[in-house]
Amino acid sequence: MNIKQKDTPTPLLQVRGLCKYFPVYSKGFLRKQIGVVKASDNINFNLMPGETLGLVGESGSGKTTTGRSILRAIKPSAGEVILNYKNNPIDLTKIHHKDLKKLRPYMQMIFQDPFSSLNPRMTVRDIVAEPLIIHKMAKGSELEDRVSRMMKKVGLKPEHRTRYPHAFSGGQRQRIGIARALIMNPALIVCDEAVSALDVSVQAQVINLLQDLQQELGLTYIFIAHDLSVVKHICDRVAVMYAGKIIEIASTNDIFDNPMHPYTKALLSAVPSPDPDQPMNMSLSGEVADPGNLPPGCAFAPRCELRSDECEQRIPDLEQKPNGRYVACHRGTGLRDSVIPG
Repeated sequence: MNIKQKDTPTPLLQVRGLCKYFPVYSKGFLRKQIGVVKASDNINFNLMPGETLGLVGESGSGKTTTGRSILRAIKPSAGEVILNYKNNPIDLTKIHHKDLKKLRPYMQMIFQDPFSSLNPRMTVRDIVAEPLIIHKMAKGSELEDRVSRMMKKVGLKPEHRTRYPHAFSGGQRQRIGIARALIMNPALIVCDEAVSALDVSVQAQVINLLQDLQQELGLTYIFIAHDLSVVKHICDRVAVMYAGKIIEIASTNDIFDNPMHPYTKALLSAVPSPDPDQPMNMSLSGEVADPGNLPPGCAFAPRCELRSDECEQRIPDLEQKPNGRYVACHRGTGLRDSVIPG
């Protein structure tokens, strides 16, 4: 009797060796390139359909640059971003901008600031309908119906469609941004600090909305955030970034219950406790490494209490550990593996 094996699911997104370098020029009339800022450097991961991957790290660690490079909002310097578009793998870094426009409905972004990301001179109806008009996906009564349904789906009243963004609260403006991102039925959403500018109570409402929409529409999220408590609530896996590199990637439970990289442990130690009597035990000191002037070895070595001579001389590779996670640290005993995390 032949036993049929289950097919391995195909990742929706495969990021391989993604880099984004910004040139640094000298001052004066004859400007010469004197260096580069490695905002994102050799980023590797897989993203499965319906999964939420969190990107966390301090400001300047390269999270937003990575998200924008994946969507080709900015052009990567190197690497591959393979999008599984209707069972057809497409490298977003190689295609022409005319062909890229055809893929825009499949991948969208929710921005951090719910006010500056909305045109103050456009009504809510025009903001939400604009993607449909640009891509010629609907017009007339069909367009109006889709806008009304999407406004209801994100918790807005369709009768407010003629209002302008200034007439709404921060949470409502972010719902407008979510409606604009979802109006074309995308599969991949990059949430760039989508709740960080909102009050705590409003954050909870927007997070619950994102989770409900994910289950209903089968969305896949890359969730960029500073707030680790939010990441713990919404993400399936977490990738920790430092100085443009992913230094640890694992399931959310593994990251929060048993962090392996010293930087991940330091980040978790900085999370405030709800108990006012419990003292802070933050073990992270110093400043984030300058991506334009990185040390020769591990970028985190100057701030790490566990550093050794090897840490200061050689950059650690992102290695697979026996428990399935990936860590870039010389202090761990891992198994070298070339497989893309995920």
